[in-house]
Amino acid sequence: MQYVADGGGRLAPAARRGLAHLACLGGDFPTAHAVVLTLGWPGRHHRVDDDIWWPHGDMHRAATSYEAARTEAEQHGVAGERATSQAQRALALAFTDPHLADDELDLAEQLLAGPDLRATTLTVKIAALIRDTSTDSGVPGRADVLRAEIRTAGLQAPEALLDLTFAFHHAARGDAPGSAAAVGLLEQRTGGDYAYYADITAFMNRRPTPSTTVCWIEEEESVRRRPGP
Repeated sequence: MQYVADGGGRLAPAARRGLAHLACLGGDFPTAHAVVLTLGWPGRHHRVDDDIWWPHGDMHRAATSYEAARTEAEQHGVAGERATSQAQRALALAFTDPHLADDELDLAEQLLAGPDLRATTLTVKIAALIRDTSTDSGVPGRADVLRAEIRTAGLQAPEALLDLTFAFHHAARGDAPGSAAAVGLLEQRTGGDYAYYADITAFMNRRPTPSTTVCWIEEEESVRRRPGP
């Protein structure tokens, strides 16, 4: 990807987006953020930037930018990008504003009626679990069904996000044993990619941060104090 990005050709923005994505996977958010400045619309700059900010707990900033990404996709007539951006907006809002997330989830489902986007469809289903985590005692059972669907699809990213959702569920309901189990599970499953999920889980449960290689854009304590996931 670096070779293609350096070449500056037609595929360079996509290659730079891939590099930003790899930096995020490894928890190197400053590097990913620096790449965003080079992307523009061809590299889906708004969505890549938002994928950096929601793990930092800045849900308002992420949701606003996902909306900008959706609008930009509408202007360019790219239905898949529009649906993906809307799904991510619904996910961000589900953590902090479940009532607002209702309408956003409805819109995401409408936009997914055409494109065949399996991972994005799973994101919307996970967002619905997050929205309901404080009100529906059946969330764990729903999550088990969804996990089976994710594993059938063979997708890693949605399952890691589902693990984070479980951690959020236990934290929101004040379930200390469940929270401890969720933290341990994430530490085991995210030793490389998505290692920052274990850190986020520790923040939610006021636990020490696991010894990971996560590099935040801000001071860790600022991220810890945010009312995000």
